[in-house]
Amino acid sequence: MNIVTESYSYKQLSATANVSPVGGALGGIFCSSGTATVTIYNSATTTTSDKIVDTFTPLPGQFVPLPFGFSAGLYVVISGTGSFTVAYKQ
Repeated sequence: MNIVTESYSYKQLSATANVSPVGGALGGIFCSSGTATVTIYNSATTTTSDKIVDTFTPLPGQFVPLPFGFSAGLYVVISGTGSFTVAYKQ
């Protein structure tokens, strides 16, 4: 039997951060705690002109699938207090 499992790299965040400086694919985001809002940009730096996902509020214990590609990089802006794990591939 051949079992294929999809997997991603990950980065745990509690504040705004550049997750990836190059293009790739976003898998989703898991919220382990908090009530922060999240906005995700296609950016290798801190540019906020190309939104992948507009501002949303994930609930604690919730994984939000976000199957989107990005060409420049992955910049995640967190407003408020929370702990998140971003799943992505470069």
